[in-house]
Amino acid sequence: MKKKFFLLASICLFYYATSKAKEKPNIVLIIADDVSVDDMGCYGNKVVKTPNIDRLAKEGMRFDNAFLVASSSSPSRCCIITGKYPHSTGAAELHTPLPETEIPFPLLLKQHNYYTAQAGKWHMGPSVYKAFDRYTDNNGYDNGDGGELNWVRFLKEREQDKPFFLWLASHDAHRPWGADDFFISHDPDEVEVPLYFADTPETRGDIVSYYNEIARFDYYVGEVRKELERQGVFDNTIMIIMADNGRPFPRCKTRVYDSGMKTPFIVSWPKGMKQKGSVSNSLISSIDIAPTLLELAGVEIPNDMQGLSFSAILDNPSAEIRKAVYAEHNWHDYEAYERMVRTKEYLYVFNGRPNLPNGGPADSKISPTQKSLNRVRDQGMLTAAQADIFMTPRPADEFYDLSKDSLQIINVASHPRYQKQLTELRRLFQNWQQETADTMPENLTKDWFDRETGEPLKNGNSNIRGTMPGKQ
Repeated sequence: MKKKFFLLASICLFYYATSKAKEKPNIVLIIADDVSVDDMGCYGNKVVKTPNIDRLAKEGMRFDNAFLVASSSSPSRCCIITGKYPHSTGAAELHTPLPETEIPFPLLLKQHNYYTAQAGKWHMGPSVYKAFDRYTDNNGYDNGDGGELNWVRFLKEREQDKPFFLWLASHDAHRPWGADDFFISHDPDEVEVPLYFADTPETRGDIVSYYNEIARFDYYVGEVRKELERQGVFDNTIMIIMADNGRPFPRCKTRVYDSGMKTPFIVSWPKGMKQKGSVSNSLISSIDIAPTLLELAGVEIPNDMQGLSFSAILDNPSAEIRKAVYAEHNWHDYEAYERMVRTKEYLYVFNGRPNLPNGGPADSKISPTQKSLNRVRDQGMLTAAQADIFMTPRPADEFYDLSKDSLQIINVASHPRYQKQLTELRRLFQNWQQETADTMPENLTKDWFDRETGEPLKNGNSNIRGTMPGKQ
């Protein structure tokens, strides 16, 4: 009799736990590496093959004004996981680990009965391990060239009686390229070359290899969806598809223009979103992800998070949660200090190191696209858009009218027509700096790589850090 009672009690407890797990949404956050918003089919690219992401956008919600706070891998990821700006995390520069004192939002989910797992690229330091029940960093897992091999595996092997949060991170599309022998490929003759690149066969080949990596990323997004559907949990799973920074090309990655900071951002949640296939033009920031997911999971949002929940937009795509977004460019291979304020109408850039050129990171410097631009420069044939990465000195202030100049090519900061708007965005920038305790140290980290060749310097500066902005 006792055995029957305990068996019945165990069965009831199992079904209770399972039903409670189903009440809370599951969450799968999928982050591409080095992919710009223009480089997915659902955002208008007619060449790149992203059918799985396009389908999620068609059935869910596409955000057309989603922005990162850093176009640099580890700072961007540290900001996503904390809901804070780079200078507020203590990890503002590339390859600086998140301090132990910072609270990753998956840890709060874990403390509220979520099963949490991370698979793929890490790039945030050891203090974040505590946020996950299972993770791949230094744990002997083979993530594969693109970083996606454990995504479906971790879904299959998760705890079944809890809601789950998965942080799935890709190495696609980071250089060096590794997907040219994947079964999805692209035609260089069909590529549309951005006007700030040189249209050469080398550039087209470079873009094709980049597209091949995006296609591999898309394939594994599709595999994750299939597994969610197989388990019968897709409808109550919030899937977010995004990137950590812009494409690894000149004038994109690390830069504060849209080519560096504007991210693809797709949200799928069949059970929780009313309007399928909707598009939102509302401004959101990558630091808004943490408070949004905590709110949707019924977890209290920490007071020191700087992001804002965009849950209202999931109910109403036209809802507005912010008037401006902010971003920054700190050390990433080279000394840098840039700040950006962007509204829907205008973009303002403050350059704290105007004496230095802003040519992009070292991996971009050694690319075929950069070498093509170097040849055009040496021939004295650069266009104004192509010349941007070589310009020195740079203006301290840049201002762009987005209604006339969506690519941010023509700086109108000195034009009399825009002085009122320039003053307003400069005021927003200064208020944001004060409110978030941003600083501009004299002793910023110096260059570790040659600005022309992208090769490591041998001047003694390598591996020596200066003072990071903000929190120390």
